[in-house]
Amino acid sequence: MNPATYSQTQPPLKFQIIPVTTAAEQEMFLDVPVVVYASDPNWVAPLRSDVAKQFEPTNPFFQYGKLQSFIAVKQEESGQQRGSTSSNRNSKGKLSPLLGRIVAAVNHRLIEKEGQKVGLFGFFESVEDFAVAQALFNAACKWLREQGMTTVRGPIDLSTHNNCLFLVDGFDLPPMVMMPYNPPYYPQFMERDGWQKAKDAYAYDFPLDKPLPQEFEKAYRIACKSGVTFRPIRTKGEGFEQDCISLYHLFTMAFANNWSSTPRTQEEFLEEARSLQSLVDPDVFPIAEYNGEMVGFWMGLPDYNIPLKRVNGKLDLWGILKFLWFRRQIDQGRVIAICSLPEYRRKMVPLALIYLGMMGGIKKGKPYKRAELSWVYEDNFPSRKLIEASGGKIYKTYRIYEKALQV
Repeated sequence: MNPATYSQTQPPLKFQIIPVTTAAEQEMFLDVPVVVYASDPNWVAPLRSDVAKQFEPTNPFFQYGKLQSFIAVKQEESGQQRGSTSSNRNSKGKLSPLLGRIVAAVNHRLIEKEGQKVGLFGFFESVEDFAVAQALFNAACKWLREQGMTTVRGPIDLSTHNNCLFLVDGFDLPPMVMMPYNPPYYPQFMERDGWQKAKDAYAYDFPLDKPLPQEFEKAYRIACKSGVTFRPIRTKGEGFEQDCISLYHLFTMAFANNWSSTPRTQEEFLEEARSLQSLVDPDVFPIAEYNGEMVGFWMGLPDYNIPLKRVNGKLDLWGILKFLWFRRQIDQGRVIAICSLPEYRRKMVPLALIYLGMMGGIKKGKPYKRAELSWVYEDNFPSRKLIEASGGKIYKTYRIYEKALQV
């Protein structure tokens, strides 16, 4: 049995939900996933520093939102744990009595966009005990009601630009870079607690051992004849900054109406882009231009979860060395977005970008054997039709849930 899993046939756990108010409790909050996924071979630990950064006062989120974090701990241990991280492991090094965590958040940008008082929950993790999960949900919902919210939606870690969605189908493979993962019992707990499906999203599997239909190469030729030019993204110096600014404006225009999403500021976008700069493979990141202006892009990234799985969430010196060593094993990639301004779709720009992105992935010397196109909302039929026409098959399903908050 997973040491972090608690059978429902065992005596009920005595536990306490604690609002995170101190630095020590925040460290405990960050430790929870290690407990939950102790024996899960598919889990890839996120970089601890990246998660911690989202709770620092410098996070732009706090200019337009607020949050409250909670942790669940065993009742008999809570007195020793509060204000101290020394109890995270006992003298024999066994996992601590940390049981779960959750964050309740109010994003005023989202409220303004949707015109309703919708709150968010995110960063959820729990051992396999429904009572623990339900108590965490209740704590988050109670705090959101106190903030005047009438609906709660999640999992969304402050914004859909961050980690969001629960995996509900396709647990047999590890997640690709920047994609969520969770135990199979999370969706079961959600439904048992009365949450309703708000929207599903899909991840598409795309083996690279089969050629694209000829229509895609033909579309590339048509786009070129119509005056569209293509090039790889620039990855160094001023060229990278200029490309990222153009990407920001195009991304903001193209995805302005995305469900449950609000635009980032340019600086927020550039900060994330700079963090990914050294990870970009230009051969799988083609850009479309017309008269020197960016009109489309295919955003692909190598699956850096393969080496990240080896560093256990920490990029210290030893972690960096392991990351550099195991990055040589990367043999797959994720396509994050395919974007084109509407007026250039008739010039076949989306199909041409798919052609170039896929051709870049299989060119001589490239290691990629498969790609994942993710994530795509279930009602985004234009994108789904395009991906399925190129050979993509749904292999993972994700879900966001909602619940009305009773006053």
